[in-house]
Amino acid sequence: MAAFELFLPRRELTLGRGRRWLTNLAIVATDTAVLRIVFPMAAVGIALWASEGGYGLFAMAGMPVWIAAVLGFVILDFAVWAEHWASHKIPLLWRIHKMHHADRDIDVTTALRFHPLEILISMAWKAAVVVAFGIPVLAVLVFEVVLNGAAMFNHANVRLPGWLDRGLRLLVVTPDMHRVHHSVIRSETDSNYGFNLSIWDRLFRTYVDQPREGHTGMTIGLAEYQTPEPAGYLWSLALPFRRPAADRAVESTGQGSVKADREVA
Repeated sequence: MAAFELFLPRRELTLGRGRRWLTNLAIVATDTAVLRIVFPMAAVGIALWASEGGYGLFAMAGMPVWIAAVLGFVILDFAVWAEHWASHKIPLLWRIHKMHHADRDIDVTTALRFHPLEILISMAWKAAVVVAFGIPVLAVLVFEVVLNGAAMFNHANVRLPGWLDRGLRLLVVTPDMHRVHHSVIRSETDSNYGFNLSIWDRLFRTYVDQPREGHTGMTIGLAEYQTPEPAGYLWSLALPFRRPAADRAVESTGQGSVKADREVA
């Protein structure tokens, strides 16, 4: 996908690669280290543990493995969609998740840019779903591979032919579909939550077909952080703990209260 971006880019990058890529790759390296310490078994290991113990609704119901695998894949995909939706609606989760949205460009490395706290929350949520349903190990393994691959695909700064994009997004999330989600316009940020299957956004009416300003004219990132700062590693990791930019602006100007930074974004 990185090579694809070089030969057929969709947008001109605002901050470019350089420092952004170093930061985003450093973040995923940090995430990996933290995850291996806290959840050394990861989702596949947890699925193996649940399978050996006979835990979960599928095991209790005596469901054939292939049916459990297909259902488990779909359930996990919905679980990730629901977690993403919640990360935009619950203020504490949004403070953590907004590091992902602070990236002022969207490309393949944006798919790797998640705060370590969000990675831990996500793994705990997936583990709970895997154990509750007793999702087969192979289904979890395939899902994890597809999820990571799909995320890098739909975050990529690539131009697909219109006919191909329209066809693909009937089933899966395409780069043009997910790019809308990274707009600074709130109604667009609060849309297109899917990472793999596109059905959930259509089903729950959170689907937006195209950005208001067009793909080449839209502004990516968060409205209050349209500066070079989001390309910094330490700045990005500290973002969830920073006071909202809107609150700081009110204090410095002495003006009245404003809505929370989530509403500004």
